[in-house]
Amino acid sequence: MQLSDLTMLNFVPVALALVGSVSAATIKASPYAGSATADVFPPTGTAANPSLFPPESVVGFPGVTATGSEPELATATIYPFNQQQAGSFPLVFPEPHGEDKSSTFNIKNYWGNLSPWRSLSSADYDLPNASPLVPEGCDVTQIQLLYRHGARYPTTGAAPANFAQKLINATRLGNLSFSGELTWLASWKYELGAELLTPFGRSQNFLLGVEHRQLYGHLLNNFTEAGTIPVFRTQSQDRMVKTAENFAAGFFGVPEYLNEVNIEIIVESPGVNNSGAPYEVCNNSNIATRGSIGSSVASKFAVNAFNSTLARLNAQTTGGLKFTPTDAIGMLQLCSYETVALGYSKFCELFTQQDFLNYEYYYDLSFYYNNGPGSPVAAAQGKAYLQEFLARFTQEYPSPFSALNETFDNSSTYFPLNQSIYADATHEVVVLDTLTAFNLTALFAGPPLSPTGDQSQNSFSASKLVPFATHFTAQVLSCPAYQPTKQMRFIVNDAVVPLHGSYPGCPADENGLCSFDTVVDVLKKRMAEIDYDYDCFGNYTAKAGVDYNGRAPK
Repeated sequence: MQLSDLTMLNFVPVALALVGSVSAATIKASPYAGSATADVFPPTGTAANPSLFPPESVVGFPGVTATGSEPELATATIYPFNQQQAGSFPLVFPEPHGEDKSSTFNIKNYWGNLSPWRSLSSADYDLPNASPLVPEGCDVTQIQLLYRHGARYPTTGAAPANFAQKLINATRLGNLSFSGELTWLASWKYELGAELLTPFGRSQNFLLGVEHRQLYGHLLNNFTEAGTIPVFRTQSQDRMVKTAENFAAGFFGVPEYLNEVNIEIIVESPGVNNSGAPYEVCNNSNIATRGSIGSSVASKFAVNAFNSTLARLNAQTTGGLKFTPTDAIGMLQLCSYETVALGYSKFCELFTQQDFLNYEYYYDLSFYYNNGPGSPVAAAQGKAYLQEFLARFTQEYPSPFSALNETFDNSSTYFPLNQSIYADATHEVVVLDTLTAFNLTALFAGPPLSPTGDQSQNSFSASKLVPFATHFTAQVLSCPAYQPTKQMRFIVNDAVVPLHGSYPGCPADENGLCSFDTVVDVLKKRMAEIDYDYDCFGNYTAKAGVDYNGRAPK
């Protein structure tokens, strides 16, 4: 079956009923909906009385309301970097086990995809003089932003809940006790929700919206002149809808965003085509010898990665309970999840600096081989967004044969081709699939990651590329000093990514710039070489230790 058929058969009946470009006001109708198991606040019956607490429009007397000029911080001389110690208020991060407060090791930078995002340095990618600020003499004329949701609770069935259940089962058997640094575990309770954004996660997306309004607010003038409002996109999971809402609230303000942006919600469900969730229709995505080789190799690495710490912790436990490598991952994830949900976690204090380095490498292996250049399906899964990306530049609607939403990617209402600002919310795996599909090899410099755990030559970091609220920005610029004057460049978490190593025709430019037409041509060729049908549905075997450039072996 051709993918276009798959799209029409599985997507259209659902799409017509559930998907569309909707006003944010629509998705605000039930502000506390989302999870049947989550606590509801405020409790039923305590909602504010509108006669006692009228809205702003009824109270009146707004005072002076002159807005002023739109900000254009991207052209300033100082950039608002989100430094390693910043961007995580009001969370608390203790020192690793065995170290004191003089330690400079920041544990949150070694949590893989569970890390809060931080600004990266262009120098890390061999552009020491590049800045995310617009180069002098240039102007930004358009941006495309692909960003991840903020911090969330664990996904259903994840390791933290399994660890908690193991403790409950051991307690029921009796005689379980803890001593020393584990004494507190006897009274510990599992207090995490599932799937939804945490308060800190909501703030990340809100601030990301504020940041992009500060950087690129002047681009809204194009919408004013055209008499239109932008379409921003997201998926139908609760955390994804809330992500887009919080970003829009930060970008446009509250309640202005209710009327100043259309938020398009695309159904995320198995069998439904969606560029923001391509794994739902890529059959090979979850096969252990194909799209999930990273999960397998990471699990094997973890078997002996935490031996000394497990021996120390098991010595402080009696009653038949024995911590395993799986429990080590569960406790490290509790360190991450409790911190971004509750503000602090005592689990963090149990692990050494080396443990956190191994924890990061566990995620490095998983993402490099599941969604990075070591994956045989990564480029295929990122192809749909690549097609949409190019469509917005070429003014031509994308063709199918990927995870494209064929119905809605052929409508000017749902997929406008003339916006100066695009903002698409998605998941971290899709951001990495996209970076791989774009063939940004500077982000993956070095040999394939060692499945055996040799980290000495590792140049890939999951916490840098796929943290909570990670974002990938494409800037289109007008630069009179360049020939041609229309230029483009890519930025990942504030680091400019060089193109000259993997984009033929792009010079070694200190600002990471390359001719717009050259970049578009290179990406068109990359798009054509990605065989979606074979990579996602073909019969082949892939293995760790190989850089497939995101493509299936043939």
